[in-house]
Amino acid sequence: MKVLVVGNGGREHAIAKKLLESTRIKQVFCVPGNGGTATTKGCQNLSLNIDDFQGIERFVMVNNIGLVIVGPELPLSLGIADYFLQRKMMIFGPTKAGAQIESSKSWAKELMLEADIPTPKAAVFTDAEAAKAYVVEQGTPIVIKADGLASGKGVTVATTVKMAHSAINTIFRGEFGTDNIRVLIEEFLTGQEVSILALTDGITVEPLLPAQDHKAIGEGDKGANTGGMGAYAPAPIVTPELMERIQEEILEPTLAALQKRKIDYRGVLYAGLMITPEGEPKVLEFNCRFGDPETQAVLSLLETPLEDLVLACCQQRLGENSIRWKSGASVCVVLASGGYPGSYQKGKVITGIEEAEAKGAEVFHAGTQLKHQQLVSDGGRVLGVTATGETLEQAISKAYAAVDCIQFEGVYCRRDIGRRALGDKKN
Repeated sequence: MKVLVVGNGGREHAIAKKLLESTRIKQVFCVPGNGGTATTKGCQNLSLNIDDFQGIERFVMVNNIGLVIVGPELPLSLGIADYFLQRKMMIFGPTKAGAQIESSKSWAKELMLEADIPTPKAAVFTDAEAAKAYVVEQGTPIVIKADGLASGKGVTVATTVKMAHSAINTIFRGEFGTDNIRVLIEEFLTGQEVSILALTDGITVEPLLPAQDHKAIGEGDKGANTGGMGAYAPAPIVTPELMERIQEEILEPTLAALQKRKIDYRGVLYAGLMITPEGEPKVLEFNCRFGDPETQAVLSLLETPLEDLVLACCQQRLGENSIRWKSGASVCVVLASGGYPGSYQKGKVITGIEEAEAKGAEVFHAGTQLKHQQLVSDGGRVLGVTATGETLEQAISKAYAAVDCIQFEGVYCRRDIGRRALGDKKN
């Protein structure tokens, strides 16, 4: 079977490599892919845009490709799944209606309230001055969110009124898009964030291993939000009992609410949760696709062939499949360009990947490009160095030993990925 993967990040490289572990997968094509997918055996990049639905369809038809997997949220929010489904072609990912769960935070919040899903109190504003007045009334800390897609960067945890007002101004200036500008202002919760990536065929919903992403640029979760600086799985804060509650109180009611709205949702339902100090799970956000970098950590531990699960979702037979996992833990450390998530330079020569992989890690490419047979940086998040171990300590140690082999000008990473879980274990 041939598969086409839409996207160019670390998540897509991880999906492609996981698929190629199976003898059933003959070849993987990536649109547009990156330097990693360009150099992965059995993988080929295509120079098409992720929103060129006609071009992708033509390639799929001519090359007899049996399955399309969509990585990023943008093509899903533009209706790529609708386009392929209308043509009776197999595609993994929700329709445009389902993708609203990520493309509009206000729509998602309405859905949660309707389904009685635990979530922080929030208000939506289309007027900057009204939003600012609400902040003054509520006080800080408070969370300011751009309503639409913002690649993980449209959220500000404001500790002062001035900071909140500045974030509101940024959103209303159109930094995260100029169409239908809205801001969602949300109650600030303390606790630990957890990512639950679940698969659904529109009838059944099955969670994958719980993961914890590290959004802030700085160690100790300080500084600006990024698309994610690293992740580990499984997150020990999610006990079997808590996972059962998440299934019953969040995942199943969300799917039921989508069904009630006549949305046939097949793909990934990603719940970004806050686990409060009292152990209560609350939904901060939903995403309509695999997380990045959580996917790199989670798929490294998946034993069931990925294509079996994806096809089961597309064909509405997920309930017939059990998901098998390898023992141990996995850690993904993101290597970023200097200056990220602000302005950064591209085109920096990358060395040491072979040495890193010789240490037993897997290096997933995110923002890389193959130029004149030389690997160079091509994004803010450049690589996701991922390692597994029988214990979390072993996985962390192996990942950072590999990280230390890789060099490019301005390279930066957090040195505390997964450390919080070790603290939890010792308490």
